[in-house]
Amino acid sequence: MSGFRPTINDVARAAGVSRATASRVVNNAPGASDPMRARVHAVVAELGYQPNETARALASGRRRAVDVIAMTSGAGAGWLGTHPYFSRVLAGMMPVLEGVDAQLRLHPVNRETAADAIEEIAANATLGVVLADATPTLATRLYRRCRRVVSMVPTAASVPGMEADNTGGAYAAVNELHRLGRRRIAAIHGPADNSCAIDRRLGYLRALEDLGLTAVGADGDFHREGGHAAALRLLEQDPGIDAMFVACDLMAAGAVQAITATGRRVPEDVSIIGFDDSIAAVCTNPPLTTMRLPVEEMAAAATRLLLDGKPIAGHRRHFPVELVVRQSTQG
Repeated sequence: MSGFRPTINDVARAAGVSRATASRVVNNAPGASDPMRARVHAVVAELGYQPNETARALASGRRRAVDVIAMTSGAGAGWLGTHPYFSRVLAGMMPVLEGVDAQLRLHPVNRETAADAIEEIAANATLGVVLADATPTLATRLYRRCRRVVSMVPTAASVPGMEADNTGGAYAAVNELHRLGRRRIAAIHGPADNSCAIDRRLGYLRALEDLGLTAVGADGDFHREGGHAAALRLLEQDPGIDAMFVACDLMAAGAVQAITATGRRVPEDVSIIGFDDSIAAVCTNPPLTTMRLPVEEMAAAATRLLLDGKPIAGHRRHFPVELVVRQSTQG
């Protein structure tokens, strides 16, 4: 029995229901009582039954697809195509799907209407869902409805994930600035509810504590405008700042503009290290030293995991980040 793979007929037989009823329960369709649903779900768990997603898609007239969820804050979907992070997610996924009979579907999900959006995405998922960005609450809600989920950011312990060393990367960035002789190292942090931003903030604070330096920071929003405004606030409050760790390259690009607008020079007066190694890092003047986040590799790995079958709960694959030195720290 080592090669046995239970079918929907096996589930129906063991549960003492018709094949149609078993199928309705597995597909979360109406037409079955609560006790019957409980009995079928118990048999599914006992047998280790996994629905054939290809057959389900064909039966419903839907094409196989990998869905991608990107969180927004009311800005609409137009910015997704030009946002460095999400563009890199798609760039990593598309080569994996070449030659595979599957679509790639991108879903911008507004935080205010996320609950309804998650229900619809889960109901129509076939191969599974990649969470390019998500809160732990949203990820948990989706995972309860659809077990074929992989997150690219830290979420709940049960949700399979591809996780980068955000904390270690921030710690290394601060230590590099210290090695260069900088002693008043400020930080521009990402959104308070973003798990990657939380980990980068933690890495910054740990490094400052270990180095015996005083932390000084401001919050941004992972956009250029937020980095620009935060840098101006920091320099007004503390003109002696001689370095900045910025939690993403877009904010760092805005910070460079703010610093030079005050008459200071980068890196002579203020050294800057960003995070991501996106296109924004090489388009900034001067180009940004940054911590490279392997987004394409993470997205490709998440996609392969879904194509291989239902990921195991709690699955983790960890990705290191690395320092990429450019002119914003080397004059």
